[in-house]
Amino acid sequence: MPMTSFTLEDLVLYLYKETSPMQTIAIEEALKTDWPLREKFTVLQTSAKRLDHITTSPRNEAIRKIFNYAREKSSEEVQ
Repeated sequence: MPMTSFTLEDLVLYLYKETSPMQTIAIEEALKTDWPLREKFTVLQTSAKRLDHITTSPRNEAIRKIFNYAREKSSEEVQ
């Protein structure tokens, strides 16, 4: 049976359960026997878990600049 080469994109699709049933089976079989692929997938899983917990928000200064810009533009339209 020929070894299928999977890309990082394939692994991301598999991680988020967006592969077809046939692709899922093929990737799962490959993960059982292909150590480098399994290692890549493990790193991908770890990174995805970290990203899921990250929350970000803009700095107050950025928000203030946006509001000031919007205020200036709305006052220009009134004149």
